[in-house]
Amino acid sequence: DVRSTSMGNGGEDVQLSPAARKLFPIQIECKNKAKYAVYKDYEQAKEHGDYTPVLIIKQNNSQPLAVVDARWLLEKLKNENRQSD
Repeated sequence: DVRSTSMGNGGEDVQLSPAARKLFPIQIECKNKAKYAVYKDYEQAKEHGDYTPVLIIKQNNSQPLAVVDARWLLEKLKNENRQSD
């Protein structure tokens, strides 16, 4: 139900089957670089307490984005889907 695409291929980096898309109505773009400044900021968000850290980032003339742990997000989506069945 989940298939990754090769580098340089247009469109989503992770393709979902219709059944998977029904469970997870998201589209995924993946990036892997040696260093992102956002990781430093996310680490700072983790230091504020025992709750799930959410980092909100914004650059000029762009919409704000929320950065969360991908495993946490997938677990939340999975649990939400179970509750709606």
